[in-house]
Amino acid sequence: MLGPGCRHAIEPPAAAEMADGSHATKERMDIRKAVITAAGSGQRTLPLQTLVDRDGKTKTALEIIVEEALNSGAEEICVVIHPGDAEAYRAAAGPHGKGLEFVEQEQPRGYGHAVWRARAFTGAEPFLLLVGDHLYLSREKRSCARQLVEVAAAEACAVSAVQATHESKLPYYGAAGGRLAENRKGLYLVSEVLEKPSPTAAEQRLIVPGLRAGHYLCFFGMHVLTPAVMDLLGAEMAAGQTASLSRTLAQLANRERYLACELQGRRFDIGLKYGLLSAQLALALSSPARSEVLAGLVELLAQEGP
Repeated sequence: MLGPGCRHAIEPPAAAEMADGSHATKERMDIRKAVITAAGSGQRTLPLQTLVDRDGKTKTALEIIVEEALNSGAEEICVVIHPGDAEAYRAAAGPHGKGLEFVEQEQPRGYGHAVWRARAFTGAEPFLLLVGDHLYLSREKRSCARQLVEVAAAEACAVSAVQATHESKLPYYGAAGGRLAENRKGLYLVSEVLEKPSPTAAEQRLIVPGLRAGHYLCFFGMHVLTPAVMDLLGAEMAAGQTASLSRTLAQLANRERYLACELQGRRFDIGLKYGLLSAQLALALSSPARSEVLAGLVELLAQEGP
């Protein structure tokens, strides 16, 4: 059962509401493939970092991310990497390494370009997109990616995971604007997307009715995307532009039904200062060793003094 934020999203109505207010009958969508991007110059070493997962096993961030994708139901996984990183990544993925496909991003032409590099892998199928510097902690038994995939499968359209985020953090994330989809809590019909908007731009273009003042729907680092996204990215590349996924998603919202969903979980950007530490603490505190970890933290704080 989905958590409060999305539990109604898997009850498909007879027809899906489009951005222009029209409706179209929908069929369930099968998501078998996942893409993980990890080619950025400031990002490529992050998936190789080591943590202790909730099961008490030492794993790399990449292995945890790959398991997130596998737990969503993905059968094939492609990792977009910097040239020459394949062997290190295959080793870092542990027991899952042999089953991964790799594609290189030879030139840093934007995040959208990294996604577009996986076009031969995704083909004409929808796919789950994850980033190599985010870890997730679900508040329910199903993983965050599983929650998202189930919503996308039922709604038969592209869906981005979002989290209501204070405007002070807008410089770190892309953000979406829109309105509740068919009046269902936690599910939004996207009408606008901006990459790292200023508070002024967000206030003018990304206000979502129902959110607390000063909060916006910022991306969670997790999407289910349709083949149309690759077409739109390809058009940008053909025009010689630096491909922007946020700009492409804004175009997608004008082309087909595109939703945003609040998941029952938290994201941890391990590329931020102390981000890896925050992720490790969250994993530890959600594990069977919670009491031991808390006791250790109390002891550490007591030793530090006032």
